[in-house]
Amino acid sequence: MRQSPEKQSEITVWLHEWSLGKEDALDALMPIVYAELHRQATNYLRHERVGHTLQATALINEAYLKLIDQREVNWQNRAHFFAIAAQAMRRILVDHARSRHREKRGGNAEDLPLEAAEFAASPNGASVDLIALDEALTRLASLDERQSRIVELRFFSGMSVEETSEALGVSKATVKNEWRTAKAWLFQELNG
Repeated sequence: MRQSPEKQSEITVWLHEWSLGKEDALDALMPIVYAELHRQATNYLRHERVGHTLQATALINEAYLKLIDQREVNWQNRAHFFAIAAQAMRRILVDHARSRHREKRGGNAEDLPLEAAEFAASPNGASVDLIALDEALTRLASLDERQSRIVELRFFSGMSVEETSEALGVSKATVKNEWRTAKAWLFQELNG
């Protein structure tokens, strides 16, 4: 989240106001966070196949609709907000992939280019199915929730080690170690 300390503080203030039920806080918050949400959406879509029908703006709009439904969330800070936004975007993309898969009546699911997924690289150069990756992340979450969140934030959202550390409230060393472990586990899971 490449914002000045003043903007970071302003975001946190508006998030707390929103948590208190002040509707106008969301209206004030969205223009401030839009650029970062757009960066996240662009990052997500960078991993999608060429010709993907969902554009960054549409992804942000769908994520926005999911976020405004989060009335019960006690927003901790801006990192917490962007982590929830990243999770919403992942869910939207996976739902989109599943919908396209159903439309094709059992056709191929959405593929993720392997150059975008270093942990999923296979010797034969095949693509990784986004649905298979999501299912693997769900299995990883049942084993280690934090590792799954680290993958989600680092890979899908493009957060740095520092941003991931802040979002999860753990040290940078923990993020680095668990990122490495999670990538190895996913490589094994996706490549058998």
